[in-house]
Amino acid sequence: MTLRLSEEENRQLDALAAAEGRSKQEIVRLALADRWARLQKEEQLGEVLGRVLPRYQGLLDRLGTA
Repeated sequence: MTLRLSEEENRQLDALAAAEGRSKQEIVRLALADRWARLQKEEQLGEVLGRVLPRYQGLLDRLGTA
């Protein structure tokens, strides 16, 4: 796989790797894992809200007008 970055993005990646004492490859892998984990949590939250909100919609509507 080839990752094409702008000069600025490459400088930022270099600086981050140096600051953390990691390789650029490891920084990119960790960023991917972090973003994947956030996406999974967002999807789980969406599923929970999709089940819970309809159940309490009447209450939420009343609270919103209070």
